[in-house]
Amino acid sequence: MIVKLNIIIGSTRPGRVGPKIAKWVDQATREHGKFDVELVDLADFNLPLLDEAAHPRMQKYEHDHTKMWSASVASADAYVFVTPEYDYFPSAALINAVQALSLEWNYKPAGIVSYGGISGGLRASQVLRQLLGNVNVHAIPQAVPVPMFPKFISEDGVFTANDEMNAGVTGMLDELSKWAGPLATIRSAD
Repeated sequence: MIVKLNIIIGSTRPGRVGPKIAKWVDQATREHGKFDVELVDLADFNLPLLDEAAHPRMQKYEHDHTKMWSASVASADAYVFVTPEYDYFPSAALINAVQALSLEWNYKPAGIVSYGGISGGLRASQVLRQLLGNVNVHAIPQAVPVPMFPKFISEDGVFTANDEMNAGVTGMLDELSKWAGPLATIRSAD
């Protein structure tokens, strides 16, 4: 089974570094070789704050941005969320994007690459894992923190991971690959 993996850039803030870190995750995932990879930037969807009248479980989307976001999320078998830590929490844009949908997330595994200061975004990662569980995503425990992220970005804007981060991403991708097949079986039984 070829697993379709969406790498979701979870920040839309001007001047963000999420795309730089996501580019590294994208390259590592392609080198891993077990996934059909798509890099998805939340900024491309311009999702307003919960602007659909019907509950997401109804899937009665009125707005094109929600329909496009729904199609993107539904197309994947697994996800990697690349999230900053803002005030010990994931970005509001990412929380909104998760909550804008419901059934599209069902029975899919997700990994998290978080970045921040000394904690590497782990507090945001834990909050995001809880939210994902609430929308029926299996958030694996193999999160990859990127502490003190500016140290890993060169003057020309390229993020270069250290050996521990690279090993962490490989371990996370191995686990996502293991979970994707069984969860696909569960989805097909619905």
